[in-house]
Amino acid sequence: MRYIDAPTHTINVDATAFAYRDVGPRGGVPVVLLNHWGAVLDNFDPRIVDGLASRHRVIAIDYRGIGASGGIAPVTVGAMARDVIALIEALGLEQVDLLGFSLGGFVAQDVVLKAPKLVRRLILTGTGPAGGTGIDKVGPVSWPLMLKGLLTLQDPKTYFFFTSTANGRQAAKAFLERLKERRVDRDKGPTPRAFLRQLQAIKAWGRQAPQPLDGIRIPVLIANGDNDIMVPTVNSHDMARRIPGSELVIYPDAGHGGIFQYHSAFVPLALRFLNDFNGASTTVARVDMTETKK
Repeated sequence: MRYIDAPTHTINVDATAFAYRDVGPRGGVPVVLLNHWGAVLDNFDPRIVDGLASRHRVIAIDYRGIGASGGIAPVTVGAMARDVIALIEALGLEQVDLLGFSLGGFVAQDVVLKAPKLVRRLILTGTGPAGGTGIDKVGPVSWPLMLKGLLTLQDPKTYFFFTSTANGRQAAKAFLERLKERRVDRDKGPTPRAFLRQLQAIKAWGRQAPQPLDGIRIPVLIANGDNDIMVPTVNSHDMARRIPGSELVIYPDAGHGGIFQYHSAFVPLALRFLNDFNGASTTVARVDMTETKK
């Protein structure tokens, strides 16, 4: 089953219904996807989900108070992490791999630190550590880009996730078209209240004291574009230095959504990492620029 055809399920966790979609083969350790600020189930890139689901069970979730999930959106990353832990346990999963993008990467780090035995392998994309450079400025960076989107009749993700180069604009157009592929049973967008509450959580994360990332002792893959204006790329390098044995991949001429722009390179990399990562290799990717055209 393709992700765009997957039914939306709900499961009750502490009297709150959480929405999720579940694709891929059963058996083995499933991959749980944690998405960005304001994202709902239809904001997961179907090429990445389907690529991972070719080899692994993949579960995409809506945070509390977002999309089809009930409740009120938390105002701290810690509360989101506790929700994710409870949701994983409610699904009857003993261990998972986590892939966190942007806000999802904040949550994923906190899940690992709160419940280290629950997570086998961790992929952090377009994200940064607690107290990271510029993270508390996401709001001031975002509002002008949202206005620009309104004035240019463009989805703001064009400016949030991609560079202003020809490659970036082409990648943005292709990504946004992929997000429209699901035609029925689409998730509902975030409410303004939930959107602002999640922004509070991001700002608090950016002002939070650094966490002991050197205590993360599982395989970690970190990926980003070389020009991330939302969560500055320097944060990816910082995490790679602080997490023992982590692997770092930086995509050229790419922004916050580098993994979307380079999805055809990222998926094989992620599958290799999930299947046979050997650890102890911090590298910077050298990626063929033709990947932006796929």
